[in-house]
Amino acid sequence: QVQLVESGGGLVQPGGSLRLSCAASGTIVSINAMGWYRQAPGKQRELVAAIRSGGMTDYAGSVKGRFTIFKDNAKNTVYLQMNSLKPEDTAVYYCNSPLLPVYSWGQGTQVTVSS
Repeated sequence: QVQLVESGGGLVQPGGSLRLSCAASGTIVSINAMGWYRQAPGKQRELVAAIRSGGMTDYAGSVKGRFTIFKDNAKNTVYLQMNSLKPEDTAVYYCNSPLLPVYSWGQGTQVTVSS
């Protein structure tokens, strides 16, 4: 069973940066597409960034130009570099496949953007 462990969240001021990490079991990072989702209180979980096995990336309009998804196949790890953070980026962030069926969800990592 695939295990996903997210880390790197925290409290940051508006305009700040954070880098999230997602460590995956097995070799799914190198052979499958991966994505970062987020879920804010009272809202549905949304996909904000995805990276294909070959490295092509896609972003939600709300984060395009501010977030960058990348991966290290050797470490089976996917990253999300988040710059110019806004209060509306506050959410629990998860990694998973951007395609159905998804893997079992990890615990996520909390990102709070506040002054």
